[in-house]
Amino acid sequence: MLRLLADRFLLALLGIVALSSVLPVRGALVEPFSIATDIAIALVFFLQGARLSRATVVAGFTHWRLHLMVFAATFVLFPLLGLAAGLLVPTLLSPALYAGILFLCVLPSTIQSSIAFTSIAHGNVSAAVCSASASNILGMFLTPLLVGLLFSARGSGPSLEAVGSILVQLLLPFVVGQVLQPRIGKWVIENGRILGLVDRGSILLVVYIAFSHAVVDGLWHKLSALDLAVMVGVDVVLLALVLAVTTASARLLGFSREDEITIVFCGSKKSLASGVPMAKVIFAGQDTGTILLPLMLFHQIQLMACAVLARHYADRRLKEMDAEEPLPAQA
Repeated sequence: MLRLLADRFLLALLGIVALSSVLPVRGALVEPFSIATDIAIALVFFLQGARLSRATVVAGFTHWRLHLMVFAATFVLFPLLGLAAGLLVPTLLSPALYAGILFLCVLPSTIQSSIAFTSIAHGNVSAAVCSASASNILGMFLTPLLVGLLFSARGSGPSLEAVGSILVQLLLPFVVGQVLQPRIGKWVIENGRILGLVDRGSILLVVYIAFSHAVVDGLWHKLSALDLAVMVGVDVVLLALVLAVTTASARLLGFSREDEITIVFCGSKKSLASGVPMAKVIFAGQDTGTILLPLMLFHQIQLMACAVLARHYADRRLKEMDAEEPLPAQA
């Protein structure tokens, strides 16, 4: 639990943001660093494809009502709330920060933290594995498509014509990883600790390039403390609404406690690991540093809030088990 709350990876991200603020990439270094980030993005999605077992994902689709709830929260409820946040523009949110909120809302769910919190809360772990994995697979198609639809309607972001080429850049490495998964999947899982460092290193590299570009363009002159405070507030309200809606919907539709836990934790997460490289590809040539800020803040907010919520579910389960346990016989 303490590891989740501390989130050393977030500390590394903050360090990278600080480094890019002091030593941004500029001039002749931009092109080689951009090539390196393209390779890093391909590697991230290749490893995602190599890790996911097709048998596990296919087997989980039998619980279709639960998965439908998670997908609706991830790719319908979140985008609708993101569109509603547009009412805050330009009075409270700048157009660039709102673009980040909208991008955050169309991302897939996380895999690792969704499963970890579901396990801590005594939820349906097998369904969480399948639902979170499937969310990331569908996100390869749906996130670029939703970005194309929502941002084009606002007159920004990639055009619908560009979505096809974006899909190739994101999907092709993933498909190659899936094709090779029967041969290398076991090795990838066994070396997860080392390859996890490669994964995180790739994301940090993409963040460094994105924020370097933003800093050179005057990010910290454009962004005030009030902007950051408003952004945190929007992220908190967004997460609170999704947690409330998913909990109420699961209970209203008669899901078991275990399934409710899975729906709540898988449906309320947004993936930083997928979002960072996706932003680099989807918003190529734009201010990706500002666009990524809401996602980076949301990442830590969701970890802290869901850590508390998971412990609440776990404590409630323990109390119920104690109440069900028969009293010892009197002598």
